[in-house]
Amino acid sequence: MKLTKLLERLDYNILQGSDEIEITELTNDSRNVKKGSVFVCITGAVRDGHDFVQEVAEKGATVVIVEKEVEAPEQVTVIKVEDTRYALALTSAAYFGYPADELKVIGITGTKGKTTTTYMVKSILEGVGHKVGLIGTIEAIIGDEIIPAKNTTPESFTIHQYFRKMVDAGCDAVVMEVSSQGLMLHRTAGIPFEIGIFTNLGEDHIGPNEHKDFDDYKRCKGLLFKQCKIGIANVDDAHFEDVFKEATCQIETFGFSEKADLRANDVKLVSSPGHLGVAYKASGLLNFEVEIDIPGTFSVYNSLTAIAVCRHFDVPVTKITEALKTAKVKGRIEMVKVSDDFTLMIDYAHNAMSLESLLTTLKEYNPKRLVCLFGCGGNRAKARRFEMGEVSGNLADLTIITSDNPRFEEPQDIINDIKTGISKTNGNYVEIIDRKEAIRYAIDEAKVGDVIVLAGKGHEDYQEIKGVKYDMDERVLIAEVVKESKRENLIR
Repeated sequence: MKLTKLLERLDYNILQGSDEIEITELTNDSRNVKKGSVFVCITGAVRDGHDFVQEVAEKGATVVIVEKEVEAPEQVTVIKVEDTRYALALTSAAYFGYPADELKVIGITGTKGKTTTTYMVKSILEGVGHKVGLIGTIEAIIGDEIIPAKNTTPESFTIHQYFRKMVDAGCDAVVMEVSSQGLMLHRTAGIPFEIGIFTNLGEDHIGPNEHKDFDDYKRCKGLLFKQCKIGIANVDDAHFEDVFKEATCQIETFGFSEKADLRANDVKLVSSPGHLGVAYKASGLLNFEVEIDIPGTFSVYNSLTAIAVCRHFDVPVTKITEALKTAKVKGRIEMVKVSDDFTLMIDYAHNAMSLESLLTTLKEYNPKRLVCLFGCGGNRAKARRFEMGEVSGNLADLTIITSDNPRFEEPQDIINDIKTGISKTNGNYVEIIDRKEAIRYAIDEAKVGDVIVLAGKGHEDYQEIKGVKYDMDERVLIAEVVKESKRENLIR
């Protein structure tokens, strides 16, 4: 590939060398540099790519793209741009042959609801014959290939690499989670989004290496709606107008409000043995009855979002209702059927805000008891432990405190911090360090009508202890506990 082709959508200056040369690879990782590579110097929180210019030149890099002055050997072409993260996004698109131009790209941003909504949209569209790729918090899905995720929104090079694989696999659409970090760091720059979605906004991701304040968080969310054709928004959210104040797209809304273009009316909670859900009537742009096997008001919002998106793909109502009834997301209020006597679920809620939202929702179903089992990760902010302990103590009838990913901390020390939070409440609790034994206790002691939540792990299938990740999937632990319980009963 000619360097000019790689740079064709960028404004740049040539500080040294020529842009008429042939190049072989594009990378921002010095470890991946080969002869003929273009190395993009990214300034990160820990390392600065500009410091590696001499090293990559020795490895054979023929071009470096920079945003500040560097000293480079005379045989290396130096390209200066205003922002190397933005440059990485646009050169990555060119490097992979602009695969996003061959896909209908759907981007979902918001504090909550992104993950569930991506799976709902994927399920509905595939039900009418579309082949849909997915990029999200849990994984990337490309045809039959599943790639565990490291970031909600990957680096731009990886995004376009995935897009190329999707096109080659026959995909005609992709639905992806778009984080505020991803927008701020230009990971999605230049992507021609067909549809952008705003779910909601809460106080989150504010702090070092994230957003300096809430206004910056809102501003970054709004960036998506400057690069999509259609923006679909939750009109009920208090920050809707702020997020969309500089939007350049066509705007549609959903929600409970009469102002919404697509509305939910007559919401009813649905429950049966071992199962919780919600039903409502969609009205406005479309009119039909909806039922979902996922509980809570947020499930109504997530499904409205999916309906609003799929309307633009001319999906028949019957196909939408079928897909929503069976839509499941691993680790997001994931029901695990153990008994008709009680309801057991796994959820990723791992901070106070998400845990409070989940437990408040489940209390609306008036369970006999609401039982919450959780732990907190080691080597993370202690405040989270106190806050989650207090939330569970206030809302759950019984809290089972156990281990999560202790990392390099002692599990008992983490549990003691959680107990400090619970001590501010009148909540009942037990502490069982071993997570499998904690799950066994929850199941063995369950009463008819209980709702039991295993919180914090969600889709994760490991336990991180002293720098080592051990296999640990709660679905497997539940199955083992049930099997062992049946065996004990037979012996008796």
